[in-house]
Amino acid sequence: MQDDSRRSNKDRSAAMRQALINAGRHLFTEKGFAATGTPDIVAAAGVTRGALYHHFADKEALFAATVRAEAEAVAKAVRSAELPADPLQALKAGGQVWLDAMQAPGRARLLLVDGPAVLGRAAMDALDAETGGQTLAEGLAALRPDESVRELAALLSAAFDRAALAIVAGEKPEPWLHALEGLIDNLSAAA
Repeated sequence: MQDDSRRSNKDRSAAMRQALINAGRHLFTEKGFAATGTPDIVAAAGVTRGALYHHFADKEALFAATVRAEAEAVAKAVRSAELPADPLQALKAGGQVWLDAMQAPGRARLLLVDGPAVLGRAAMDALDAETGGQTLAEGLAALRPDESVRELAALLSAAFDRAALAIVAGEKPEPWLHALEGLIDNLSAAA
């Protein structure tokens, strides 16, 4: 019987943690990190302030968990996509899947604006490396196996980030997609 109570406590704890992340996500995307207070978060999650601090050291730790969940969702979308075998076409198709995943409401703000501002570029780069960032480097390595793959992946990733921000802001996606495909084509031709 003791195992059942532990499991239910563990389940309750996981549910409370997820409720905090969900509430944080909603508020962080709606109001931004700076304008979101911990009283707002606990009220939205329906928990006490003590529960917040039991699961997270502070608001920044909750924000980091929220950003991680978003990065993992994007990585899952890219990894689960059926991509062509041809490396060039796979890079293009994978980029399209990534851009589509970034269209989830608030996701670009969390991952591309507030994430770097709050957590820092180094933390975001580490998170990217732990979640889906290596898929771009792997795709580039298949296309052009040379010593500059890491740097090319960082530059191409920045181009995709800029395109995602523009598209989320309401710009037409086609010119951005065309430009990204041109970059990828040029990388292939230079290999």
